[in-house]
Amino acid sequence: MALGQPLPKHEFRGVWVATVANIDWPSKPGLKTRQQKKEVVRILDLLQQLKMNAVIVQIRPEADAFYPSVIEPWSKYLTGTPGREPSPHYDPLQFWVEESHKRGMEFHAWLNPYRVAQQAEKPIAGNHIAFAHPEWVVKYGDKLYFDPAFPEVRQFVTHVATDIVKRYDIDAIHFDDYFYPYPTKEEFPDTTSFKQYGTGFSQEEKGDWRRQNVDRIVSMLYDSIKSVKPWVKFGISPFGVWRNKKEDQAGSETNGGLTNYDHLYADILKWLQEGWIDYIVPQLYWRIGHPAVDFMALANWWAENNSGRHLYIGHGLYKVDKNSTIKDWATPSHMPNQVLATRSIPAISGSAFYSVNHLKRDLLGFQDSLQNQLYPYHSIIPAMDYLPTKKPPTPAIVKRVGKKVKWEKVQPTINMPRQNRFIVYKTERGTPFNPETPSAIYTITSSTQLKFKRENKKKKEYEVRVSTLNRLNVESETTPPIILKL
Repeated sequence: MALGQPLPKHEFRGVWVATVANIDWPSKPGLKTRQQKKEVVRILDLLQQLKMNAVIVQIRPEADAFYPSVIEPWSKYLTGTPGREPSPHYDPLQFWVEESHKRGMEFHAWLNPYRVAQQAEKPIAGNHIAFAHPEWVVKYGDKLYFDPAFPEVRQFVTHVATDIVKRYDIDAIHFDDYFYPYPTKEEFPDTTSFKQYGTGFSQEEKGDWRRQNVDRIVSMLYDSIKSVKPWVKFGISPFGVWRNKKEDQAGSETNGGLTNYDHLYADILKWLQEGWIDYIVPQLYWRIGHPAVDFMALANWWAENNSGRHLYIGHGLYKVDKNSTIKDWATPSHMPNQVLATRSIPAISGSAFYSVNHLKRDLLGFQDSLQNQLYPYHSIIPAMDYLPTKKPPTPAIVKRVGKKVKWEKVQPTINMPRQNRFIVYKTERGTPFNPETPSAIYTITSSTQLKFKRENKKKKEYEVRVSTLNRLNVESETTPPIILKL
């Protein structure tokens, strides 16, 4: 795989920010507000430098909240104490959304649907819903979970999600791979709820019943999100194997020990076929050539089974290590080759990386590969033609004042209240202008003016054009060029 592929103008480039157990942010619980905000800014500045265009932040790791809520308590990962608000008070979710949008990035709010506590023996906030409805909660291993069989649980989780959609200017609700929990040696303790809600299913059909429970919440979430704000996307990042071919002819040529369908009771293919999700990011955290779960085999399988919905690939940055005993993960070219491989498959529209802290460490030169070869230019998240939107108008009255170019705002509409962004193109005068060439993009901004810097000792003439980009990433026609001497 060579680095000579054409660079795409439209590509999803996302990064996960995990908050459970303080994996990525905050770096530890109990930081003051000023320190928490400083860490957010550093993360987003790094992502902007690497030309990422989406951040996926975990705002509900354990049926708790990284924002003020009357439904769920403040997360202990913020302050160290379940239910305690940050000091001084602020709204972390609002801060993340504003700072992400300021840098031209989408904000995807990552929620975990069923996890109540990572450690069952540790205290949870006194106002947690688990105390009001202990019948919803089961202990499995050393963790607490909501039982997905309860209709009230599905309604509650949907209420949490729609509350976020109503109150915040997010771009997507994002769920990870945890539906029914990853299995242990013991059976998931839903005997009581099966007796109560399993009418029509035999004991042998219990797996089908569990899948139906998860189907129902996914469908309900999609309908509820769209009823509030039709432009807010719903994405899911499933475990990398749906089913193996040995279990199902429709499955992948893999020998995964776990599967979405059989062990997490998540029938991703059905959700795609029914149109209940807008995008998927399967977690392909294995290497190219893995004997049981080959990265390429899975990437191609998902591409053949995405039902026309957007498909991005999840990459396991945490595996990259110069001291790894597995040669591929200690080889500098391996992670760049994964990104290049996804670009060679037309149905794949981008990548997401787990997780942000690993972008700060030694990744065998991967950051340099991103900046110089893989992501040297800006890219726009591909538009979803199955979501309702119209082509926005071209910006009005572009004028030049010295090295500054100005244009008028395009008025937001009732259905799309957030101000549009603008793509500013800059090309040397006399060279053909092709808006599909990402190297022509100078920046993407929400501002209505831009001051250009002089780039050479000897002045050159440049053509500057501007287009509108609406919040679903549909672009207008460009303005006629303005000539600048820089």
